[in-house]
Amino acid sequence: MDRKERENEAFDIPVAERKYLKKTSLNFNQIIILILPIFLFLFSIAGLRLNRNTKLTTAENIKIQNSEDFDQSILGHLPYNEISKENLVVIEPNIEVHIDMRESLLRMREDAKKDGVLLVFLSGFRSINLQEEIFYSLKSVRNQVAAERARVSAPPGYSEHSTGFAIDIGDFYKRETDFEVEFENTDAFIWLKKNAAKYHFKLSFNKNNKNVDYEPWHWRYEGSIEALKVFEASNRKSKNTNK
Repeated sequence: MDRKERENEAFDIPVAERKYLKKTSLNFNQIIILILPIFLFLFSIAGLRLNRNTKLTTAENIKIQNSEDFDQSILGHLPYNEISKENLVVIEPNIEVHIDMRESLLRMREDAKKDGVLLVFLSGFRSINLQEEIFYSLKSVRNQVAAERARVSAPPGYSEHSTGFAIDIGDFYKRETDFEVEFENTDAFIWLKKNAAKYHFKLSFNKNNKNVDYEPWHWRYEGSIEALKVFEASNRKSKNTNK
């Protein structure tokens, strides 16, 4: 091989290599361009499935929780523990309430008095034993079965009164409406409906309740963390029922 041929050979090899590398790089880029949309599409599907599964899991958890609350209820009433004696205070003869609500309750009565309305406290804390007597003994005089009794009185262990956070209220000028639906027509109820929330009181059994009779005289206190915890299940149940 002469000198010219050797020079041509040396010149041709790099040219051939450069062409080869350029072609290979082009093919690789084309592959990336083709595959990338496929990967993006697959990731999108995976993301949608994950989001859907998360929503389903959350919904299932809520459903399970609501189911547990429903399973614990009896004749439309949720279970409540009896408050310990050291957390009770006397606000007037024979009427005790949870210490957390004492100040708000008495202030509410004083403010109502300034507006010419005299609120009467009819019943506060009731022990489970007393509730048992009311439910099984006194109500049996009316010849009512348990489901009928439960519409007007909670079974023992299922009364808000046992928590100390419930109070029955009457109108001083309309005592004939004590524990009667007609209480809703009194100045006391009209005032409570307008102002009770300012003092953290809420009507427990309104007209929309399907299991328990309407009780315009029965109010409960929700102005402390403990009270909110006690009535959390009831509020959640009411919210789901009204949907």
